Amino acid sequence: MNKVMTRTVRHTPSRPPVRRDTRRPGSTPHRTSPGGGTPRTPLTEATAPTRTHPEPRVPAQGQPRALPQPRPTDLFADRLLAVLSGERPVHSMLRHTVGRAYDELAWLAARGPLRTRGTRPVVRDVGYYEPSRGALEAFARIGAGDQLRAMAFRLELGRDFRWRCTAVELGGPRRPHTADD
Repeated sequence: MNKVMTRTVRHTPSRPPVRRDTRRPGSTPHRTSPGGGTPRTPLTEATAPTRTHPEPRVPAQGQPRALPQPRPTDLFADRLLAVLSGERPVHSMLRHTVGRAYDELAWLAARGPLRTRGTRPVVRDVGYYEPSRGALEAFARIGAGDQLRAMAFRLELGRDFRWRCTAVELGGPRRPHTADD
């Protein structure tokens, strides 16, 4: 199973960059043409400067790397935990759910299964299985102090290339099915 990707902290240097220009700050460089000759003479093999030593290579400054994007399973585990712990309202998941998943989530959130006093619940681990292309079945281990709970959910990729939750389950009683389902 795949573990949660921790976001890497971008390294910031502890000191300013090293000055690579050896000239003194107050001096102005002499103006010459690009090839070393006078500006009116064309550069030919006879007038081209000869180089006895290769030019020193200046190491390229490290470009800031883009932070890796979190997996959809990680994002949904955090979103579902926020709703089930009472940190966010259920309607915040309205555009991220499809079908009965919103009703299941509302039913679960009303019972407050992950609401705790004191220690705030956190997602400790996320794993997933890809049963078919465009579908992910995921689980999350949720810890709050010494307690460990499990949450399972299914994600499906829509035609607009957005992931949506289609099912949510926690340990314990399930929502009773009605004639409308």
